[in-house]
Amino acid sequence: MLFCNSGFCYNSLSKINTFNGKKKIVPLSTYLSEIAVHGIQEKKGHDIVRLDLRELNSSVSDYFIICNADSATQVRAIADSVEKEIYKSTEAEPWKKEGMDHADWIILDYFDVVIHIFKTEKRDFYGIEDLWGDAQTTTYQSA
Repeated sequence: MLFCNSGFCYNSLSKINTFNGKKKIVPLSTYLSEIAVHGIQEKKGHDIVRLDLRELNSSVSDYFIICNADSATQVRAIADSVEKEIYKSTEAEPWKKEGMDHADWIILDYFDVVIHIFKTEKRDFYGIEDLWGDAQTTTYQSA
């Protein structure tokens, strides 16, 4: 199936950027990670980081997206925003999601992209970025 949104067309493996008459194929996991970051920014998530795990031998997915929030309410709002933005763009739903009840740490698993949304103190405690220290890291501004 082919989806088109905001000038991008993609299938289950890639998307094609068709702006300015030039085509550029980007892995779908990269596109999903960009959408996830946008969803986080919409709800003012803090300290947004994308870990690129594709070159690591022990990687379980292509990307981890990590952010934190000040309250359980904000953690849930960010998770809802990410789900909404990804569904709106791709009609994809998370394969698995955990942590919605307590909202200290919510995980949205889209196979190749896994989004971790923490309350600030839990993120500091677990230090998940340290577990993937070899990964290429991209940081994003909070909105």
